[in-house]
Amino acid sequence: MLLKAAADSSNRELNRMSAPAKAAGNIAEPTQWPAILRETVLEVFSTMVGVRVAFPDYSILPPAAGITAMVGIAGPLSATVTLRCTLQSASSIASHMLSVPVEEASAQKSDALGEICNIVAGYFKAKIGHGESCVLSVPTVVAGTNYRICSQREELRTKVPLLYEGEPALISLDIKP
Repeated sequence: MLLKAAADSSNRELNRMSAPAKAAGNIAEPTQWPAILRETVLEVFSTMVGVRVAFPDYSILPPAAGITAMVGIAGPLSATVTLRCTLQSASSIASHMLSVPVEEASAQKSDALGEICNIVAGYFKAKIGHGESCVLSVPTVVAGTNYRICSQREELRTKVPLLYEGEPALISLDIKP
């Protein structure tokens, strides 16, 4: 309930973000999507979580594991956005979103991560020009230590590694042909 109220308030803030959505019919080139995804992640974490993320060189980043949120995009663009991080990072995200101590927010970590992934997916599709023509799935969140996320076509995956409060995380965009 608290997370829903925080998300509603933050969604109003997202609508005032600086980068406008592409006009209908004006679709960004797929070669621009990695940069647009990075920009979207930066804006969403800054606005919704109140934390600036960094984008390190992928080769120095160990794989993030622990919890993964996934949101599907359907319509002219068929894709999945995933956000992967540690359980501690997810608890911290919830803490920042709710403005409560980490211990108090820990129970909301799955909801918080799902909401951040959902907002990234929604804002990304709007920025590339598919805002009205695509719909989003309900977020799915998987937690554990022994799971793998598989894509049907690895060559159509864009990975954006990031550091959230010094901890590794990974945003991926898997496009389905």
